[in-house]
Amino acid sequence: MSLWTSLEPASATVDPGGSTTVRLRLRNTGDVVDEYRFEAVGPLAPWTAVEPPSLRLYPGTTGTVELTFSPPRTPDATAGPNPYGVRITPTEHPDATTVPEGNLTITPFSEVRAELLPPTVKGRFRGKPRLAVDNLGNTKLTASLSGSDNGDQLSYEIHPSNVQIEPGRAAFVKTTLKPRQISWFGSSEQRPYTLAVQRSGVAPLDVEGVYVQRSFLPRWLAGFLSVFLALAIAFVLIWIAYKPQVRTAATEMSQDTVAGTLPPADPSSTAQAPKAPSAEAMAPPAATATQEADAGGDGAGSGSGGGGGGSEAEETEAAEETAATAVQRLAADDPGGRHICYRVHVRGTGWSDVACDYAEVGTPGSGTITAVNVAGYGVNGTGGNDFVPNPGSADNEGTYNGPVTAAADGEDLYIGSTAADAPNLLGFGIYVDNGNDTICQSSYVHDDTWTNMHCDKPGNDTDGLTFTYVGAHKNDQWIEAVKLKV
Repeated sequence: MSLWTSLEPASATVDPGGSTTVRLRLRNTGDVVDEYRFEAVGPLAPWTAVEPPSLRLYPGTTGTVELTFSPPRTPDATAGPNPYGVRITPTEHPDATTVPEGNLTITPFSEVRAELLPPTVKGRFRGKPRLAVDNLGNTKLTASLSGSDNGDQLSYEIHPSNVQIEPGRAAFVKTTLKPRQISWFGSSEQRPYTLAVQRSGVAPLDVEGVYVQRSFLPRWLAGFLSVFLALAIAFVLIWIAYKPQVRTAATEMSQDTVAGTLPPADPSSTAQAPKAPSAEAMAPPAATATQEADAGGDGAGSGSGGGGGGSEAEETEAAEETAATAVQRLAADDPGGRHICYRVHVRGTGWSDVACDYAEVGTPGSGTITAVNVAGYGVNGTGGNDFVPNPGSADNEGTYNGPVTAAADGEDLYIGSTAADAPNLLGFGIYVDNGNDTICQSSYVHDDTWTNMHCDKPGNDTDGLTFTYVGAHKNDQWIEAVKLKV
């Protein structure tokens, strides 16, 4: 094969979300008519369009092919120089391919999203929200964090106070809010505050939240004490005002008066003393028939009281087995260990049984997962979000659906949706909030096979969180089974 090629220009620059065109010129230096097919290769191939896809040239003639590059405005479009190539395959000599190479520089862009989890916290002495910071740009994000409010009513403890986040990753910042003055009585007070994500040379990104400060004593207790005190004071005043006066009408009687009131003495000195009562008079009276009947009734009643029968107990429906109930059972048997349990929701079938610690859950080769239920133990909580199809995407890739959600240690985390019209789950991001843990995962992708087990080591993020992605990215590559472990 004889072929001459030239890329014009050999190096080009493009903005994410935009497009640029490079011309590929080629000449048939052979002596036979040949047809050439073109195919973009390399990391930029999904974003490269070749027009026309094939070209027929006579000997000695020259043709032109246009390469159009359209990188998306996502973290996948890595900033900086990116090499690319075009494979040219001649029809007459299919084994004699050639690959001219060029260089495309993608300009950097920054995009940051921050969200408070939860946006409203309540407490008497402190509140502990978390700030999720997502780097949606294609360069590393370096930022500092600070808090403020009107009137300087709160103090802020932020850890870490500085973050460095790789493109497409997220960091979770722990924040402790403390009121400067304690509210002892009264109703709750709302104290708005702002957490700022400050980047060098850029206006800060403000995220607003509300801290609801509760009184030290509940409002109902303060009202009860106030009513009780008022009633006590009223009772004392009434007692003092209406205290009863006790007076005696008895007067001291003289001896003469007493003597005049006594009956005269019996002049007879031979009067006999009264006799003692007879034995019959001293005997107790006989029991009446009524009393005997009552006694007999009591005996009969006590004798029949033990013969009562119980009613048959009704069976109760067993409670649903979730990831949280399973991991709590493991925690009871192994309090010092770390475990993760999970189950999947399959369209048309419902929730699967729960599996734990890298056991398989789902049905490889059939079924469509729309949601995942996860719970961890000994990992200080879990969090994540779902990745679903995006039919309008230019690169046939899905998108994250909504913000990151989180659950405490031993509680259920739900990712995705169980609705009848819920989208297929292409994959999901998941993290464990403990810098000492590693989270590993593998998934079975539709019309493919199991992915290799992948583990994210601690320390990938500056705050020590581990965050990994489970599944595929293309719109037609949903997951059918998963395995997780910590």
